[in-house]
Amino acid sequence: MAEGKVATAQKSLQDFDPQKSPKRNKYAFACAILASMTSILLGYDIGVMSGAVIYIKRDLKLTDVQIEILVGIINLYSLIGSCLAGRTSDWIGRRYTIVLAGSIFFTGAILMGFSPNYAFLMFARFIAGVGIGYALMIAPVYTTEVSPPSCRGFLTSFPVFINGGILLGYISNYGFSKLPLHLGWRMMLGVGALPSVILAVGVLAMPESPRWLVMRGRLGEATKVLNKTSDSLEEAQLRLADIKAAAGIPESCSDDVVEVTKQSHGEGVWKEFFLYPTPAVRHILIAALGIHFFQQASGIDAVVLYSPEIFKKAGLESDAEQLLATVAVGFAKTVFILVATFLLDRVGRRPLLLTSVGGMVLSLLALGLGLTVIEQSRVVLKWAVGLSIGTVLSYVATFSIGAGPIAWVYSSEIFPLRLRAQGAAMGVVVNRVTSGVISMTFLSLSDKITIGGAFFLFGGIAACGWIFFYTMLPETQGKTLEEMEGSFGKFAAWSKSNHKDNPQIQLAN
Repeated sequence: MAEGKVATAQKSLQDFDPQKSPKRNKYAFACAILASMTSILLGYDIGVMSGAVIYIKRDLKLTDVQIEILVGIINLYSLIGSCLAGRTSDWIGRRYTIVLAGSIFFTGAILMGFSPNYAFLMFARFIAGVGIGYALMIAPVYTTEVSPPSCRGFLTSFPVFINGGILLGYISNYGFSKLPLHLGWRMMLGVGALPSVILAVGVLAMPESPRWLVMRGRLGEATKVLNKTSDSLEEAQLRLADIKAAAGIPESCSDDVVEVTKQSHGEGVWKEFFLYPTPAVRHILIAALGIHFFQQASGIDAVVLYSPEIFKKAGLESDAEQLLATVAVGFAKTVFILVATFLLDRVGRRPLLLTSVGGMVLSLLALGLGLTVIEQSRVVLKWAVGLSIGTVLSYVATFSIGAGPIAWVYSSEIFPLRLRAQGAAMGVVVNRVTSGVISMTFLSLSDKITIGGAFFLFGGIAACGWIFFYTMLPETQGKTLEEMEGSFGKFAAWSKSNHKDNPQIQLAN
């Protein structure tokens, strides 16, 4: 009797022990890495153009307006790829859409490397831009759909590759800057084709998205993928049941191949978004488009694309000094994206995002102050130079720990399955349009209101973004993709419901 009571007591105590967090799924991790490599394409182009334009301007005798258009137009070109990617990925699958993205960018990069004049260079950037649009849309969608809930934020934010691509672009600038003028910038742009080749080979080892397989009625294949990418077989079964329900397949159905009547190929999606949206869908759409708008409107591409120009205004005179300082920007972005990668599923999306944007606001205002003082002063003020360089680094660092990766994680995970591909594509459209406007007007804006005034403006926009995120974005950490819709539609009331749903918050209260 006594032994029975002891055993019962021990069992009861074990029931109160916190569950051990599951080990990170290595297979899902490998798939996320391969998919995230598509981000290198955009990252390299952003990074390499910041330095290449110095030599392109000298070689082709271009004006500032032509340089702005050359740098920023790829964001608008990418809209074509983004608009096509949603429908394409529903048609041929997420995996082969990634292959298509890499192939298109490879063609564009080769053409940029052989460009004889400005017009041909613009055409080559059109081709590369379409590939980037495809890549930007499909990579986070694929990673989100493959990843288990326990580490979805970690894996979706893993595009450390986009920052790694930027860093590689900066290093390429410095490395090829010693070549003859007509050859150096062409090498900088042409080398961007290499990541596309690696991506095309690596994608052969990736499985198709289980959600896409279910949408096509291929339940047997989807089950195999879920068993490999989930933390346990029980979780795989739960994920399969959720996806089947979202796709309109009875939970009791266990056939390997079924006919799916409730297809998600885009029919009726736009009506549900814009003509007859439910409160939840309307809230999701506003949140997704808003987070992409404020991510770019706060001026990140102005800093990343025009770092040499900013450092020149800050007092660094030689090309070598400007390019080396730009490499430091790339290192800061890459290092701090790793911070976000490891904190996202521990801290949550919302706290990390608000902290990040708060730091961006302070950095932008301090950068505006430093550049204004330098511009107005007749002597070199070392403290102002140091402040300007330091705040550029702090700005990209705070951006990378939250606003950078979370915009892609959040917008790709909150849409219901039936709306996900098109919803993610709309987010990319807003992101690239805003980026294009910023990058195609920064030099002209700096001439009109001074470079310090431009960063004061970006700081004000970032402050508005902080308010938007605080009031409109509920926490999504730990929720399955099929549970997301229930977190939206309440607007101001969502925070109360989140407190009820989160036991950690209840204990803290």
